[in-house]
Amino acid sequence: MASSPAPARHIPGFSAPAVGFEEPFAMLEACHERVQRTLALLGRLREHVRQQGADESARQAARDVLRYFDIAAPLHHEDEELHVFPLLLAQAKPEVQTLVQRLQQDHVEMVADWAAARAPLIDLAEGQIQAFTDGHSVLLDRFAERYADHIRHEEHQAYPAALCLLDFAALDRVGREMAVRRGAHQDG
Repeated sequence: MASSPAPARHIPGFSAPAVGFEEPFAMLEACHERVQRTLALLGRLREHVRQQGADESARQAARDVLRYFDIAAPLHHEDEELHVFPLLLAQAKPEVQTLVQRLQQDHVEMVADWAAARAPLIDLAEGQIQAFTDGHSVLLDRFAERYADHIRHEEHQAYPAALCLLDFAALDRVGREMAVRRGAHQDG
């Protein structure tokens, strides 16, 4: 029986998903739920700053968004790059392979989008700015919109296609590797 994994990195403001690494695709979808909650937090932060300015509450929310996308999101992308995309590129139908190539390009663009979007968040978190400019809004919108579109394609097309190609032993291996990358222990 597998023991519950203990995360090596705690993401403030987010509880652990109800699923464990023994269900890797459920874990990937739980990560997507956290991404969506963090993007919603970013939206609330932006509205708060518009209405009330960059107070301590806004600075803390900016730090939480930064922490999530700096720590957890790259691990999630790595999971997909190692376990989902190669499988689909090797074995899926041509239309899914084309989608995967787009998703891989999304990852590259998301890294660049995040690098641009995090700059005003850092400035806000450190008290260097009191409001987001129109230029900041463009960066934050692009980041959030690309992520939402990316998640939709993964959950509705890529993940189901990958699940059809994996047997129980392969799923178990994927889950164990995901756990190890996070410093979690999984006994089998």
